[in-house]
Amino acid sequence: MLYFSLLLQTNPTYKPAAKRLFDTLDNCGEQYCLLPNTKDIWLRDFMPIRTKSGRFLSFKYKPSYLCGFDCITTDFERDVSNNLHIDYERSEINLDGGNVVFSPSREKAIISERVFSENPNRSADDLICDLQRLLEAKIILIPSLKPKSDMTGHADGMVRFVDENTVIGNTPMSPSGLEYRIKNTLKRHSISVIDFPYFELGKNSAVGCYLNFLETEKHIFLPVFGNELDSRAISMANSIFAKPVASVRIDEIATQGGCLNCIAWEM
Repeated sequence: MLYFSLLLQTNPTYKPAAKRLFDTLDNCGEQYCLLPNTKDIWLRDFMPIRTKSGRFLSFKYKPSYLCGFDCITTDFERDVSNNLHIDYERSEINLDGGNVVFSPSREKAIISERVFSENPNRSADDLICDLQRLLEAKIILIPSLKPKSDMTGHADGMVRFVDENTVIGNTPMSPSGLEYRIKNTLKRHSISVIDFPYFELGKNSAVGCYLNFLETEKHIFLPVFGNELDSRAISMANSIFAKPVASVRIDEIATQGGCLNCIAWEM
């Protein structure tokens, strides 16, 4: 079952993209629910994370980029948990769900180095040790840009797993850029990177981030943006994934800073 925020249906800013998404999900036979009482639409970040054993972990959701905006920040335990009858473990580690990218087996988890600045009172070694224990996965750290260049620093906007030893990543823009450094880091962990189409529209916008797709058991839902690269992204996704690929025009949501993986949560 997929979950989304009810705000997608009630907020005029999101409604056009949300209608296209829900129509596509309906056509593909995917089941979904809309959660009330959320203060924002980014379910991936504030909802619990499921580990390979099936445990749910609810991490602290106080990202630095939302400092001073508590009125629009959803707290799972306070705002949402009563609508979902699940057992979960609470952690005081400050971690957005969008900064955790699991491999298919959930035995590996890619997290960007932004996690260190979000937990300044924790030593790096202790933090990673605790995350590996809680997430039941080997933590693979990748570099991230400074907040002024990349607001969230989320790993799911930089890489996504295809299989245990392969990810897709944003096409490198320069031989010394972030994408190049991520590729070299993953290579040291024996993970190869397939370059995936990407373009940048502007600061804090996710328009152009094709790899922030939504994956279900049966489908890949790929964000598109009315750009000339759309057809290339669709073609590449079809060649990479064994599942059917359905494209969804998502501009109105992407301009707010996230795409399909960011707004979804599955149980």
